[in-house]
Amino acid sequence: MTEKFRPGVILMLRPLDGKSPIIDPTAFISETAYLVGDIEVGPRSSIWPGVVIRADSGKIKIGAGTNIQDNSVIHADADAEIGDNVTIGHGVICHAKVIGDGSLLGNNCTLNDGVVVGKNSLVAAGSVLNENKIYKDNALIRGTPGKALGNVKQRHTELMRRAANSYVNRIKRYKSAGFEQNRKS
Repeated sequence: MTEKFRPGVILMLRPLDGKSPIIDPTAFISETAYLVGDIEVGPRSSIWPGVVIRADSGKIKIGAGTNIQDNSVIHADADAEIGDNVTIGHGVICHAKVIGDGSLLGNNCTLNDGVVVGKNSLVAAGSVLNENKIYKDNALIRGTPGKALGNVKQRHTELMRRAANSYVNRIKRYKSAGFEQNRKS
């Protein structure tokens, strides 16, 4: 006998070593995201389909209004912090130590262990940031290896703000449609 599909039945928020993900009630976690270990997700943040966040080597803290888009992977070898109103695009591999408030990581970029990205910075799609690199606030980062090519322009700042806001605005729609994990075990 097969069980009928029931949204939210499979619990993909998993404890490890006595530490469980802590999710603000206003956040959205897709029913196909996988979060394990010492993770904190702040208010109005959203975690989309296929995202894996694995906190087995330190705490991963995600601020308010941040969105982590489809098929991205977040992991770190020590504590890591993703600030407020951050957009992490589709297919990003983020092993960074810090992502500053208001920053945007473009689709399919890779941030290796120990990277620090300052506030309101933009990492271009497909870029690769080498281990332990530190980028100042408002940096426009591009290439392999990633190099700061000056400061973000007003048009970039507006794009990053709109991206973060658009995902906060989607939360209610997706929650009402039943695309969220059931947080009760």
